[in-house]
Amino acid sequence: MYKAAYTGVLKAFLDLLPQRALSGKVVLPIATGGTLAHLLAIDYALKPVLSELKARFVLGGVYAVDKQLQIQQDGSLQFDEEIDQRLKEALNEFAESVKSLQPNVKELASAN
Repeated sequence: MYKAAYTGVLKAFLDLLPQRALSGKVVLPIATGGTLAHLLAIDYALKPVLSELKARFVLGGVYAVDKQLQIQQDGSLQFDEEIDQRLKEALNEFAESVKSLQPNVKELASAN
């Protein structure tokens, strides 16, 4: 997040997508910012854009403050305990949402 909205780089990327690029998709917004003051930016800045791209289901999202992330000497990213737990929970919710939207293999076979 930058100045309480998503970055220009993300906007440029989203502008390149077709109008219905996220049609039928589950989306999990994940964002970082410098302060908790931008915590709601996912809700008021990013989610409307994702909805306009016709995302079928936009999950709650995860917002992390920069100080909750540390880049290690080997280049890997280390999360503090709270954000690590929130990310794991959000990813589990994402996986369950995607799984629930997948057509049942038996239904596909019987339709043929």
